[in-house]
Amino acid sequence: MLADVVRAWAEGGRRAVDATVGGGGHAGVFRELGADVLATDRDPEAVAAARARLGEDGVHYAIGPFGSAEILAMVRAFRPDRILLDLGVSSHQLDDPVRGFTFRPGAALDMRMTPQQGVTAADVLNTWTVERLAGAFTELADEPWGKKLARVIVKRRARTPFATSDDLVGAIRETLGPRSGPPEFARLFQALRIAVNEEREQLELALPALRAALRPGGRIAVITYHSGEDRIVKNALREWAKSCVCPPKQPVCTCRGRALGRVLTKKPVRPAEPEILANPRARSARLRAFEVTL
Repeated sequence: MLADVVRAWAEGGRRAVDATVGGGGHAGVFRELGADVLATDRDPEAVAAARARLGEDGVHYAIGPFGSAEILAMVRAFRPDRILLDLGVSSHQLDDPVRGFTFRPGAALDMRMTPQQGVTAADVLNTWTVERLAGAFTELADEPWGKKLARVIVKRRARTPFATSDDLVGAIRETLGPRSGPPEFARLFQALRIAVNEEREQLELALPALRAALRPGGRIAVITYHSGEDRIVKNALREWAKSCVCPPKQPVCTCRGRALGRVLTKKPVRPAEPEILANPRARSARLRAFEVTL
């Protein structure tokens, strides 16, 4: 969604944060527009790819989750007027079977965005309780059979621990039936990935801090690929645009008393049909943007 990001960018941006730099596509456009860029990502391989593509001129690099104290401190010190979050998983991560994000046969159940750090997808499947697994599948995948799937996983892991994508695919097919296929696999594998990397928690933590780091007139844009994440972004932007956030029946306003800025996207911007045809993975993308006045 390069063209849509550029439209949300507008003129005047001189210090940009690409907090999910991936391979550096968006950051490269920011450089072409004349901005200095702080490029961050929790995946060291992504930062290395961006560095190889963009070089060192006008680009500063950092490795870490955008919701971490270290990265947020760097963003504040950078004093940006533009911030972009492009959430989800990159094509490079999906296409590398070693990283374990895919449901292709034989892939390891890893899914960590920072390799070698934290729990893996296999750890989650092999140790979480039925209730916790059911909550992840129900809340993050809107799966009505989430609790049944969780029970099937616990039953199966008692015989053989989960290790590869085939193990989870087998549990899904036992739960949803043998005719279940890629749409169901994609939805449930995505939910597991979000749980492994605590992606919703990172987003909820980072959004207010990133907005507060922007200079007056600065803009933040967020691209989401999951309905739950889009809901978090939508609600945050709406709250920031309100002049009063006190409880409805409170007689006297005791909150900030004015809006923090304005929502630039009344509805989420979606990829154009040519982009979806060229890159089907873009079909679920949603872009929302906000301009800070305080």
